[in-house]
Amino acid sequence: MQEDGSRAVIVAAFLANLGISVAKFIGFLLTGAASMLAEAVHSVADTGNQGLLLLGGKRARQRESPAHPFGYGRERYFWAFVVAMVLFSLGGLFAIYEGVQKLREPHELESPLIAVTILLVAVVFETYALTKAVKVANVERAGRSWWTFIRRSKNPEIPIVLLEDSGAELGLFLALFGIAMAEITHDPRWDAAGSLGIGVLLVIIAAVLAIEMKSLLIGESAGPDDEAAIRSAIETAPDVRRLIHLRTQHLGPDELLVGAKIELDAGLTFAQVAAAIDTAEQLLRTSVPEARVVYLEPDLTR
Repeated sequence: MQEDGSRAVIVAAFLANLGISVAKFIGFLLTGAASMLAEAVHSVADTGNQGLLLLGGKRARQRESPAHPFGYGRERYFWAFVVAMVLFSLGGLFAIYEGVQKLREPHELESPLIAVTILLVAVVFETYALTKAVKVANVERAGRSWWTFIRRSKNPEIPIVLLEDSGAELGLFLALFGIAMAEITHDPRWDAAGSLGIGVLLVIIAAVLAIEMKSLLIGESAGPDDEAAIRSAIETAPDVRRLIHLRTQHLGPDELLVGAKIELDAGLTFAQVAAAIDTAEQLLRTSVPEARVVYLEPDLTR
């Protein structure tokens, strides 16, 4: 269900950004506004990024293989990291470059009313995409702050779409501000400033995403709630005297690797030890269905 919600959000954002990018390029050709071009390239980057997220989701559903015995769940993290790089380079750096160029060689805007109209229409579409992302995120967020959700979420797609759509919305208002000020003051450098603002905003968002996706790629443990549930399931299993230590790692957003050493009752036979471990694994998987790969090792407390 979580994956279906993520896919619906990505598709909505893809379609919105595809239409917006075409409209913005037309607006740039008619007006020559630097901030409009920066926004157009930004929308193209966002459209491509949503395509990469869909590709990552598809590749992550491949069955495990001898070369990848734990499956391909981290494909979603890898392509999410690529998204951050695209947003940084194609979105942020290009907007900064375009802003600097227009500061050096400013020129008057043509048909600014067209640019403003296109940007206002883009605001409507971006608001729709952002609202859909927020609705899906609220289910997973479960009362946490937005910053905590972005930092702790093991699902890469929803935080990416949230940040991209939020950045797109802010970028549109920066573009509107730059164009409006350029017309009011008759100084086209305001338009260039709008492009620079969009670029800086996108670079910041890309940096946040890159840091978070890098952490997920390296491998993050289960969240506090899941880890507590895993501990409780093991410690309350029959014949388990003590949980000696526990290690968890996400193989993908919905797949957990669990490894633990447990101390069992000393009088158990070999067959009883095997049965006790099977029971503990069954309780664990019932408590935390994401625990797909579980290794429980009987040991003694030292």
